[in-house]
Amino acid sequence: MKITPKNHEKVFAKDELLVTKTDLQGKITYANRGFMDIVEMDEHTLIGAPHNIIRHPDMPKIIFKYLWSYLQNAEEIHAYVKNICADGSYYWVMANVTPSYLNGKIVGYHSSRRSPSPKAMEVIKPLYEKLLQAEKIGGISASEKLMNELLKEKGLNYDEFILSF
Repeated sequence: MKITPKNHEKVFAKDELLVTKTDLQGKITYANRGFMDIVEMDEHTLIGAPHNIIRHPDMPKIIFKYLWSYLQNAEEIHAYVKNICADGSYYWVMANVTPSYLNGKIVGYHSSRRSPSPKAMEVIKPLYEKLLQAEKIGGISASEKLMNELLKEKGLNYDEFILSF
């Protein structure tokens, strides 16, 4: 499914929670009604599809590198993510992604998303633009270097930085 981005932002209620679950490879196994409504995709389209079906091209790849690194170490992670909808619109979320366990073994991942604060967006939007520019010039290693320099300067790890807004 190829989606052409358009410059139209969707928002959702502050008290709404968008939820998905995936298997270990990132294929969607569950999506709640709020998630399906905002992305304008039904269960038939979403279940079994790779979660990156909603990845917006404005998202720096380094954010997903952090995400998978945390999850593969059995750690939860928080991230601000710009996602794309079926009609090309976009929406921002503050995601909390955690491993899902069964009998002590990780069997997938659970993501709960809330509407991000305007204060966070003032920092995240320009940061992601810089990270994306760095990736276009020097690949993911360039954006990782930029992000690591920022974290070092702030004396925080990635998750601490994200939760500081």
